[in-house]
Parts: sequence; C-alpha cells; structure tokens
Amino acid sequence: MSDQSFVSQQTRARIRGAVVPIALAAGRLGLTPNALTVIGFLISAGAAGAAAAQNWLLAAALVIFGGSFDMLDGGLARAQNRVTRFGAFLDSTLDRWGEGVVYIGIVAGASAAGFVAGAVLAAAAAVSSFQVSYTRAKAESLKLHGEVGIAPRAERLVLLTAGLVLAGLDGGVVAGARGQIWLAGTLGLIFVTASITAVQRTWHVRSQLRSEEQRDK
Repeated sequence: MSDQSFVSQQTRARIRGAVVPIALAAGRLGLTPNALTVIGFLISAGAAGAAAAQNWLLAAALVIFGGSFDMLDGGLARAQNRVTRFGAFLDSTLDRWGEGVVYIGIVAGASAAGFVAGAVLAAAAAVSSFQVSYTRAKAESLKLHGEVGIAPRAERLVLLTAGLVLAGLDGGVVAGARGQIWLAGTLGLIFVTASITAVQRTWHVRSQLRSEEQRDK
C-alpha cells in the first residue's frame, strides 16, 4: 500500500538522484539545508501574492519553483550528512505553511474576480491537503507508518500548477472565462484525491494497529 501515489517510488528515487548535483551546487554557494527550506517557503509566499493579484501564470511558476526546494533541502542534507531532527521539523512545518498560504492567495484572487466557487474549492482543497499531512504526522507520532495514498504533496503541487497554468492561458477566472473551469476542476480534483488519501492513511493505521493487537494476543 506504500506505493499507491500517481508517481512510483522508482521515479521518486530517480528524481532525488537527479537533484543531488543541484543541491550540492547550492551548498557550495554557502546555502545550508535549512536555508533552502526557508527560501522555498518564501517563494511559496510569493506564489500566494501572485495568485491574489490574479497573475495565475506567475503563481504557477512560483508554486513549482518553490516546491523544487523541498527536494533540494533534503538532497543537500543527505549529501552533506547534515540530516537533523530540527531540519526535518522545519521542513515539514514550512511545507504545510507554504502550501496553506498559496491556497489563501487563490481564495483571495478568486474572490476578487467574483469566482466564489473557486474560492470555496480552494479552501476545501486546503483542508483536505492538511488532513493528509496530519494523518501521516499522527501515525508517525504513534510509531506507525503513515506515508501511503494516491496524492501526497508532490502530486498535489503538480495538479495545482497545472490548474493555475491552464487558468492563466484560458482567460483567468473572470466571469465567462474558461479558466474558471480549469482552476475549479483541478482544485476539485485535489480535494477529492487528498480526501481519499487521508482515508487511505487512516485505514492503513487501523490495519497496523489491528495487526499489533493480533500479535499481542
């Protein structure tokens, strides 16, 4: 059940290997893994500002650019043998915060354009996305495995980027523009797949606990 996401574990491993040289180059510039984490968050905040201003293409570019730092900070930490518990905490915290502010930006931009459905769907996508993260964190706090499901963060960022790009290329989200359909569709898809993922993780935790109970009998 650990490999149910849209992107296989093998593909993820290849991507992680490909970013190591880039991460090391950032390290040679004097950047630390934690600095890369903070930079990624600031870029996400910039994406939120672009979305609030209804600059959907810029928001898309910044979302995917900021998301790439999530691979760079971990790649640099592993390559330099600088993996720390605080680094892991900071990374998870700013990932959630960055994802949240982007959705706030989308809510603001959609509301300003009079696209109420888009604002509601963005809020719904944010709530479901946070639930995905929470279920994993809670599972790990109970010393259980929680990283399963079809739509972890990377997949959600790809979907969100696609929606923002299509909205920007197809008239934005003003009344009558087809961009409304694209953005609403991808936000709805994020909401549905993230909700399914949260349920998958809940079921996975339940299965592990039942297995432990059976062993203890």
